[in-house]
Amino acid sequence: MLATSAFGLGTAQAADDVIKVGVLHSLSGTMAISETTLKDAVLMMVDDLNKNGGLLGKKVEAVVVDPASNWPLFAEKARELIEVDKVDVVFGCWTSVSRKSVLPVFEELNSMLFYPVQYEGEESSRNVFYTGAAPNQQAIPAVEYLMSEEGGNVKRWVLAGTDYVYPRTTNKILESFLKSKGVAEEDIMINYTPFGHSDWQTIVSDIKKFGSEGKKTAVVSTINGDANVPFYKELGNQGIDAADIPVVAFSVGEEELAGLDTAPLVGHLAAWNYFMSVESEENDAFIKQWKAFIGDDKRVTNDPMEATYIGFKMWTQAVEQAGTTDVDAVRQAMYGQKVKNLTGGTAVMNTNHHLSKPVLIGEIQDNGQIETVWRTEDVVVGDAWSDYIPESAKLIADWTYPYVCGGCEKPMY
Repeated sequence: MLATSAFGLGTAQAADDVIKVGVLHSLSGTMAISETTLKDAVLMMVDDLNKNGGLLGKKVEAVVVDPASNWPLFAEKARELIEVDKVDVVFGCWTSVSRKSVLPVFEELNSMLFYPVQYEGEESSRNVFYTGAAPNQQAIPAVEYLMSEEGGNVKRWVLAGTDYVYPRTTNKILESFLKSKGVAEEDIMINYTPFGHSDWQTIVSDIKKFGSEGKKTAVVSTINGDANVPFYKELGNQGIDAADIPVVAFSVGEEELAGLDTAPLVGHLAAWNYFMSVESEENDAFIKQWKAFIGDDKRVTNDPMEATYIGFKMWTQAVEQAGTTDVDAVRQAMYGQKVKNLTGGTAVMNTNHHLSKPVLIGEIQDNGQIETVWRTEDVVVGDAWSDYIPESAKLIADWTYPYVCGGCEKPMY
């Protein structure tokens, strides 16, 4: 375990004078390609907080652990952070299976997790604030865009994902959505591969064949982690470019592109709530701060970093408003918190523990950046429960009176 503090705190430092922030991200294994940057982003914000006087007049210390892309280990490390290190809040997890692993720990110990990555929805815990996109803030708008004339009038769909809860649930929602729009079952191909999958030749060949039958075809990718590297390489090997069969990815951003030969990816799409290329004063300041902190002009920013930034800023504002780091008090202060998005407009925390955010669709460039080709006019309220799954459509998530629930059909009180 690594404990990091901008102040180099010694053992003589009284615990009461320190606010501890837990960082629960994979720094090794298949997900390190995506998660290491989020650890660095939290350290940057802790450093900035301390340079500006700390929080509630106290120094802030980041306690960093490495769950190593090992899903059961996430739960162990979460318990360690809360019970042994006595952290006041945790920023962490990427995959939904890691979040599902730690969820019972946070609920049992009444601690607070900020989860910064797009996910499948179908959840609202009183101990988690979800600052990444729900399906209605990423997956659904991306498919609607591809269906439109502007997006290419796509008629056939390949739903390709890594085999775990996020892709499976997202694709369940997307399949239901597509069928509600009149797409026939034979025009939907679904494929799952394990984490770290490397042999894409047969699957890409199947995709190519599926897309050669006279109807405009697109791939909706929920492939996670380092499996994206051989996937895109094989697309290039088999001559599939964006003009033929566009791929829209929900888990590939600037950080992942930094490790790829971008030539076969040019023109393919990504759907997020933030791109590094967006021009705004807030984004310019964030990028400048990041590059100064990390000491590397080549390091990029990405959507989960913005989600981490928004969550961290909201948490510090809620702590200041509550005058304490007590979880129950901070939770109440979180509702209605506002932070300026790096892409313009304002993120708002809703009582279902999900943000209101804009949705952006971008085209991958040869320099590894993503240029916006479409965005929503306004922010979209994150929906914890999908309207396209019948048993979910009737559920309400609202952690304020009189509902006080993560998924109920009527008020609890």
